Amino acid sequence: MLAERAQDGDTSAFETLVLRHQDTVFRVALRTLGDRDEAADAAQEALVTAWRRLPTLRDADRFRPWLLRIAARSALDAARARTPEHPLPEGAEVADPGAGPAGRAVGSGLRQALDRALTDLPPPQRICWILREMEGLGYEEIADVVDATPTAVRGRIHRARTRLVEALEPWR
Repeated sequence: MLAERAQDGDTSAFETLVLRHQDTVFRVALRTLGDRDEAADAAQEALVTAWRRLPTLRDADRFRPWLLRIAARSALDAARARTPEHPLPEGAEVADPGAGPAGRAVGSGLRQALDRALTDLPPPQRICWILREMEGLGYEEIADVVDATPTAVRGRIHRARTRLVEALEPWR
């Protein structure tokens, strides 16, 4: 197993793990922070932290949730460190270019509204919603990542969904 080899000091095994998981780590950071540069910094910090903390990984089979926990905390720390004057940038992601001008405009506007609504969520709700809806993790996995119970995760996701539905009501 790669994680076990990496724990034994095999840098090529850790490099393979990084290549496998770096996109997910970056996506979690990007969805949490909304800024590509900040997300890249948070993702890099998460991967460096993972390398340093690799000896503390108790179960090599749980590498992915362990790494995502580090990534989520790195992104949340960066979000908390922000000054209030740094909102989520407008138009970070663009709709399907094949949708035509009208479709792109609506898709882009909806995407911006979703990005703003996500920014308004409290960080614990935001990260749980991102891991569930955008990364497809189960409640147990999210609970491992955010160091909470599955019941707490369900509650956070429910509250996040409720707030997002309210915020996106004009787009219905």
